[in-house]
Amino acid sequence: MDPEKYQACIEACHACVTACENCAASCLEEDDVEMMVGCIELDRSCADICALAAREMARDSDFAVRVCAICAEVCEACGTECGRHKMDHCQHCAAACRRCAKLCLEMSQAHSSQPL
Repeated sequence: MDPEKYQACIEACHACVTACENCAASCLEEDDVEMMVGCIELDRSCADICALAAREMARDSDFAVRVCAICAEVCEACGTECGRHKMDHCQHCAAACRRCAKLCLEMSQAHSSQPL
């Protein structure tokens, strides 16, 4: 796998990390933080897996395909949760998560036949 070929996916992962970190921090500032616990937890998990996926792709790791498949799953869950909330930071995060999920899923499916 050529890391340069997956630059769009790597960039989507980086954008998702930033959106998720911003969303989690902003959720902690909301009046009803208790209502935002699920969103914050998913934001943190999503940011972590997206950072890992970007690193695995950048280093052309044998695990990149599997990490990206899991990343797509976590991003989809985070995008769904963030999409339930009306705040701008949640909506921005939901959009970043959905884009990242799409690109990670496409990448993992395109290369799932590679030996792992």
